[in-house]
Amino acid sequence: MIRLISIFLFALFLTTNSFSANSPANLSEAVKSHTSNIYEKDNFATNKSRLILAKRKNKRYLGFHHFLNPRNLRLRSRSALIVDAENGKVLYGKRIYRKRSIASLTKIMTAMVILDARLPLNRKIKVSRSDKDRLKYSRSRLRVGTVMRRRDLLYMSLAASENRAAHALARSYPGGKRAFVKAMNKKARQLGMRNTRFADSSGLSSRNRSTARDLAKMVTAAYDYPTIQQMTTSGRGHAKDHRSKRRRIVRFRNTNRLVRRRSWDINISKTGYINESGYCLLMHTTIGRRPIVIILLNSSGRHSKFGDANRIRKWILKAEKRRKRYRRVVRKKTSLNYRVGR
Repeated sequence: MIRLISIFLFALFLTTNSFSANSPANLSEAVKSHTSNIYEKDNFATNKSRLILAKRKNKRYLGFHHFLNPRNLRLRSRSALIVDAENGKVLYGKRIYRKRSIASLTKIMTAMVILDARLPLNRKIKVSRSDKDRLKYSRSRLRVGTVMRRRDLLYMSLAASENRAAHALARSYPGGKRAFVKAMNKKARQLGMRNTRFADSSGLSSRNRSTARDLAKMVTAAYDYPTIQQMTTSGRGHAKDHRSKRRRIVRFRNTNRLVRRRSWDINISKTGYINESGYCLLMHTTIGRRPIVIILLNSSGRHSKFGDANRIRKWILKAEKRRKRYRRVVRKKTSLNYRVGR
C-alpha cells in the first residue's frame, strides 16, 4: 500500500514539471499578457465613468445644507428662521409658524406700500399732534410742526425706526390711515403672508402679528426695492427740517449696529421692540458669498439678537469651510483614480 502511494506521488510530480516546462510559469500572467489592451480600455472607461459619477454626486450630495448641523446652533430668540435666499431652502427653523407681535419690523411693509403707490417723495409733510405715540408714549426726534420731505420721513422710519415718521407717512397716504393699513394687508396677501395681520404703520400696536416664515417672504420681496436696501443699511444719516429758513438738521443712527461692522455685508436690515414682541431682527445679508435671510423674533435681551446673528454667521462660515475641504478631498481622489485608470 505504501509503495502504491509513493508511485502515485512520483507520477504526479513528473506531470507537474512537464506542464511547467511546456507552458508559462503563471497561467494568470499569460492570460493578462494576451488581454492587456482590453483591460486597459476597460479600466480607462470605468474610471472615466466614475469621474463623471463623482461630479454628479458632488452636485447632488455636496449641497450646502448637508454641512450644517442645527444642534451646534443655540439661539436665544424664541422664533428663528435662516433661509438660503438663492434657492429658498430653509437652513434652520425654530417655531417658524408661531404667530408673534413684530413691532417695528412692520416698517418694511410700510415702505413697500409707500413705494408701490408712487407718491412724490419730494413732497413736504408736516408732523402733527395726531402722529404722537398714544400707545407706548415713545420718544421721538421729530417735534410737532416739523416739516420734512416724504423721502426723509421714509428714511428715518427705516433706519432710525422713527414712529412719528411712520405715522405721518400713513396719514398723508390717499385715504388716510385706514386706507394705508388696508393696503398693507392687501400687499401681505399678495406675497402669500397668510398668517400676517397689520393694524398700524409703525408697529407700536401689538396687533401687528406675523410668523418668521411670513416675514422671510416679506424680506425677499423687499430685496427688489433698491430704496429700501439703501435706507435700511445706512449706518448714520441726517434729514432737514424745512419749517424755518435755517433748516434744522436732524441726525440719527441706524438701530442695527451690525450695519456699521465691516465683517457684515447687509442688504436689508430692520430691528423692532415692544413689550409684547420682545427684541426682533430681520436681515437679508451675504455670508461667504451666499445670500441669507435671517429672522429673529422675541429675543430674550437687548443685545441677544445681535449675539444670535453673530452666532449664525460663524455657523454658516464653518459649514462653508467644511464644504470646501470636502470638495478638495473628493477632487483629489477622483483625479487620482482617473490617472491610475488611464
